[in-house]
Amino acid sequence: MTATILRMDLATRILIVDDDPGLRSLISSFLDKHGFRTDTAKDPLEMRRMLDQNRYDVIVLDVMMPHEDGLSALRRLQKDDGPPVIMLSAVGTDIDRIVGLEMGAEDYLSKPCNPRELLARIRTVLRRNARTTAEAGDAMPASAPGMVRFAGWSFDVPARTLHDPSGKLITLSDGEFRLLRAFVDHPRRVLTRDQLLDFARGQDSEFYDRAIDVQISRLRRKLGDSADGAELIRTIRSEGYMFVPSVTA
Repeated sequence: MTATILRMDLATRILIVDDDPGLRSLISSFLDKHGFRTDTAKDPLEMRRMLDQNRYDVIVLDVMMPHEDGLSALRRLQKDDGPPVIMLSAVGTDIDRIVGLEMGAEDYLSKPCNPRELLARIRTVLRRNARTTAEAGDAMPASAPGMVRFAGWSFDVPARTLHDPSGKLITLSDGEFRLLRAFVDHPRRVLTRDQLLDFARGQDSEFYDRAIDVQISRLRRKLGDSADGAELIRTIRSEGYMFVPSVTA
């Protein structure tokens, strides 16, 4: 296990963005000792110059900085499809944390933070993104046949239509369609809420944890159970959800 983590760390490059030179040095030195490659930037302007020159796997981004704050920089990173971001802030209220997470940050830590906790959060973000990327690579490609079938149902992905086993058209909301697409692309696999948020989040739509649960509840009601009474979407305790039936194109 240790060797696996070490190999991941050695291939990982972290950018630390903070206007405090002492904190930049402390975090950089600590992460360097644990096998990461690190660079630092004193503000978002320097961060953007570094991003033009290098590829980073994670950005550790301070919230309170002069000229441009971290939330504004995060918004720009999200727009540019930048690397995952862990926010650091001396203002550790629930509202600030929620705002940062809803804007797209992967995680949020209050300053001062324990460097070991930051290390653990970075590794969690890396594992989560590596797993999501790997599973997305296994997803049905855009060129795959548009019609898929499961448990007697017919789901025409390009046409965004769903027919039950009797042939009746079932109307889906945009959120329900995106969730069902995520499930049929990843059948018989446990998908966490984070993964479902990533898969189901449209370019112009906003999803939050509670919204995922509501959408799944609505989708379950529309799908019902299979002909033999087995549930189609199974809750996996403390892990997430699984689409149970096999899917054929």
